[in-house]
Amino acid sequence: RMWWTQSPLRRFLHVLPFDAVARLEERYDIDTLFTLSVDEIGVAVHSPRVAEKPLTQGILKVSVDVRCDFEWNDLYHGSVEAWWMWVEDNHAMYHAEHVLIHKAQRLDVIQCTFHVPVFQRTTPDYTLRLLSDRWVGVDSCHPVDIPLVSEDTPPEPVYYTPLLRLHPLPVSALHQPAFEDLYSFQFFNPIQTQLFHTMYHTDGNVLLGAPTGSGKTIVAELAMLRLWNVQERHNIVVYVAPLKALARERVKDWTRKFERTMGKRVVELTGDTTVEARVLKQASIIVTTPEKWDLVTRTIHATSFVHMVRLVLLDEVHLLGEDRGPVLEAIVSRMRMLRHAIRLVGLSTALANAVDVGKWMGIADPAHGIFNFRASVRPIAMDVHIQGFAGRHYVPRMAAMNKPTYHAIQSHSPTKPVLVFVSSRSQTRLTAMALISLAALAGSQKQFLWEDEDIMATWVDQVRDPGLKDTLVFGIGLHHAGLGSRDREIVEELFLNNKIQVVICTSTLAWGVNLPAHLVVVKGTEYYDPKQGRYADFPMTDILQMIGRAGRPQFDTSGVACVLVQDVKQNFIKRFIYEPLPVESSLHLHLDNTLNAEIANGTVQSVGDAVKYLSWTFLFQRVQKNPAYYRIDTTVEDFFKKLVSAILTRLVQTRCCTLAKGVVQPTALGKIASAQYLECRSVQHLHESLEALPGDADGDSTTISLVRIVCGCVEFAQLPIRPQEERVVGSLAGQCRYQERSWKWDTHSSQLKCLLLLQLHLGQVPLPSSDFWNDLRLVLDHLPRVLGAMMDLAALLGRPSLVLAINQLGQGILYGYWPHAQSWWQLPHVTSDELALFPREFDGSVAQVKQALPRRLSDKQRQEILAIVEKMPQLSYTTTTQHDTSVQVHIQVHNAKLQSILSNRWTKPRPHMLYVLVVDDHDQLVTMVHLPYRKTISRTIPLPKAAMTAGTNNYTIHIVSNCSMVHIVKSPSTDESSIY
Repeated sequence: RMWWTQSPLRRFLHVLPFDAVARLEERYDIDTLFTLSVDEIGVAVHSPRVAEKPLTQGILKVSVDVRCDFEWNDLYHGSVEAWWMWVEDNHAMYHAEHVLIHKAQRLDVIQCTFHVPVFQRTTPDYTLRLLSDRWVGVDSCHPVDIPLVSEDTPPEPVYYTPLLRLHPLPVSALHQPAFEDLYSFQFFNPIQTQLFHTMYHTDGNVLLGAPTGSGKTIVAELAMLRLWNVQERHNIVVYVAPLKALARERVKDWTRKFERTMGKRVVELTGDTTVEARVLKQASIIVTTPEKWDLVTRTIHATSFVHMVRLVLLDEVHLLGEDRGPVLEAIVSRMRMLRHAIRLVGLSTALANAVDVGKWMGIADPAHGIFNFRASVRPIAMDVHIQGFAGRHYVPRMAAMNKPTYHAIQSHSPTKPVLVFVSSRSQTRLTAMALISLAALAGSQKQFLWEDEDIMATWVDQVRDPGLKDTLVFGIGLHHAGLGSRDREIVEELFLNNKIQVVICTSTLAWGVNLPAHLVVVKGTEYYDPKQGRYADFPMTDILQMIGRAGRPQFDTSGVACVLVQDVKQNFIKRFIYEPLPVESSLHLHLDNTLNAEIANGTVQSVGDAVKYLSWTFLFQRVQKNPAYYRIDTTVEDFFKKLVSAILTRLVQTRCCTLAKGVVQPTALGKIASAQYLECRSVQHLHESLEALPGDADGDSTTISLVRIVCGCVEFAQLPIRPQEERVVGSLAGQCRYQERSWKWDTHSSQLKCLLLLQLHLGQVPLPSSDFWNDLRLVLDHLPRVLGAMMDLAALLGRPSLVLAINQLGQGILYGYWPHAQSWWQLPHVTSDELALFPREFDGSVAQVKQALPRRLSDKQRQEILAIVEKMPQLSYTTTTQHDTSVQVHIQVHNAKLQSILSNRWTKPRPHMLYVLVVDDHDQLVTMVHLPYRKTISRTIPLPKAAMTAGTNNYTIHIVSNCSMVHIVKSPSTDESSIY
């Protein structure tokens, strides 16, 4: 009950004197009050930082960072604060959204990004307004400083390639029977026909921009066939896919097409696979992800392996502007710097700035290397319908879209396959149940089922997910990451064979699985982003990929796509479905780790080298064309000098490099960060935490301390926190061995959730939902690199006991058990009390273990345990010191076939490695080396000069496995002056 002109301090009259509030109200407005100290007034105000980034002449991208600049008090603020944010001028409001800030986000920066139109005017007068939904008088206005379009963003003509009216080229034009047999069709489509000569008869770099479903993969294969046709010696083709799901699809297709028919070995190099270097060198085709190829080219780009690569295929190049774009930009720039004969072929949707992307790829002449077709050019014509829905709240709006989705199926595809894309796993089930209900009301409940019910029942019996079981009997499949791989395969097989009509899926299916349909319905263009704690818009690239699945080659002459969207975004979607946005670089926001990698491998040795390296990047191309987007107020040269200076300053602060008189040198921390593919800040945190760890701590306290150190890495800071998850986490915390203070949840929620997940994993406590399991899988994906860095850092500190403790923690996480002093803790089905019956020392005999097995175990459980025992590393070794300058280690492995370990508690195979630790008689680690797990291993380990000058001539050698306990068959000492 206040007038608008009165001060918000009146909300505190029950704790503040009225006279004081009245005096402040008379003397200060709200902005002046904000400049005073908290002790004087105790008021709350938000301070946004606005960055305007013109994308084109007509579109302005606005990024707003909102932070809570007040002390949160539950009495006044509750659990959430609501704000309205809009952009306006004197004529109209161009954007509006409701911003919710939860208590857990009060220390975070809330990022909001949106687009507004820009009109030709001499004095732009846009204003960003922030208005509290609950606090009277709390209002903040900020002018949006729009750079003059005529000066900073000159018109950039979009380079489009006209589709020539050519006769379809027959497959026989390949003039190789083995190549012709690869394809089941007789003629290439128009786009493939137009690019045939360039791809199959020349070796220049090529950028192809065409809509999804245009047959771009076949065009890439023509470049592969060209290489194999003209090159006699062994060369390697590298295909870089932005997603692992897309990489798996390529591996599956090309293994069938090239490996089984032509003998071209296909190797998958992703985070889900373990591949040795010798296997990579023997491969004909390497299918990888940007991160994996970045790691490979970081470490061995100067060796013969990378020089064996003659063709690199870059899929979905338009994702340069998305989250993973900086990695793709880094690997292409690095490969071009190598200056050896390598052909780059980029595949993309239509690009607004294809010429800039082509220049970055090394295409000098657009007429011969850039083919950028309009969105309307696709072999299967597509009719797009865009329908807007009112409503600010997400869930009711999604419910309002159910009936239009059903009507779209009935109108556009009553007898043909349908894909419905939704934003979340819960929406897949909710949408399916809604369609089933609507079909029942129409009198045909099983209209989507195209298979006999008894036959379908046999398929349903093979499904594990109960939600999928419920929907499949009605002819509706579900497809999302929460399903098991076998469940997803069943849905894909049923849909491809026309057993079910409808599949409701998340956006990952659009990228990873080739399941075209006659009708595609995009049910909502928003998804919940746990990093921001709010619903965010799908990138236009995702929307284009989804609707691109409409139209089945060889079955349809046209396809239909229906996009259901919030009404305020309808015009934006309508425009940019046909008119692509330009791709901008975000490398400058993620350059610390990229530049550190170049410093670590010796490419960058000075400030000048760093600036020169950036000249190879796509960032360099776009800064010259659209300087206003990158907020450049000086010359381009000064911009890059300041950028490099700021990055090197941060790298010096994180102790990843040294800088003196313009000369840059890598440090041990920088090399570890590059080799383990970790954030520089994470390596700094690990080093400082391990250095502070007491050396006299017992085993249990060391273990939980190491787990806490792991969870403090930057890689886990963005672990998603979903709505209402705090309550579930609170109940699970009681099942953990080590409790954390509850107040830390408000400020360190992601790190505490990571700690919770690891404790539940080590304690073998079942997780409550598939969301938690996927979060655990995300944590486990990072752990091998984090633990590897910790071992290297502990070795750098010279602490062998810490190295062994970290290795034992890694073994425990692999098998899902808390590390234990008993050597047999990694065996399944055996309790802690029963472990005491096992022999303390393993002599390599399986019979020895059989005698100790508890009688209560079933035959199947006994076989599982014995299979693990047989896989335990068994080795013998000999050592010799050479003039006190080195140690010669010769290891004989008796079961060398065990190259990787697959545990039912680990998400993927883990490569088997051995560590050799040389420890002096003062319990100081002299050196540590990593050895591959092979039948015979010989390595000369040089001793550091510090160890030789110290006069130490007694050393202990530890040989440990990263996966399990090691059985030493024999350990003869061949040098009396050494202790092993």
